[in-house]
Amino acid sequence: MKVAVSSNNPVKIEAVRSAFRKVFPEQEIEIYNESVDSGVKDQPMSDAETLQGALNRAKAIAEKFPEADFAVGIEGGVDFSNDNAEAFAWMVIKAKSKFSKAKTSTFTLPPKIAGLLKKGYELGDADDIVFKKSNSKQKNGAVGLLTKNIITRKDLYEQAVILAIIPHINPELY
Repeated sequence: MKVAVSSNNPVKIEAVRSAFRKVFPEQEIEIYNESVDSGVKDQPMSDAETLQGALNRAKAIAEKFPEADFAVGIEGGVDFSNDNAEAFAWMVIKAKSKFSKAKTSTFTLPPKIAGLLKKGYELGDADDIVFKKSNSKQKNGAVGLLTKNIITRKDLYEQAVILAIIPHINPELY
């Protein structure tokens, strides 16, 4: 089975690989990946913008790898609600002409990080500043830093990828 991932981020690639291995344990999974443009801001600041970015990425990676059975677009985003910044990500999967989607759990970011986001920083950069880390978005991400790695970014994304696969493994219902 050929799966194209819309990123060069090792966390995203491994989350997709792990999810597909769990859903299709009898299949050999071959991953293709390339960073593709989301068509939205580098740091999406709403649920709708984040979903649009994941959809755009799924379409773009499907075009780059037409031989793929599945094309996965992933976009992390933030939404502000009552002065709280909530982080999450959308997964969009394209298989032939069928699209499916799922969203990760959301979690509230600390006020210091929310303040940096309002100033124009991307979440990964804001995390690195607050936690004095380097390139955390390609490691455990905000969720890992905040949960002391009880839940890593890979864990968060993997579950949502599995949920996005549901319509493809239950075609008679969708």
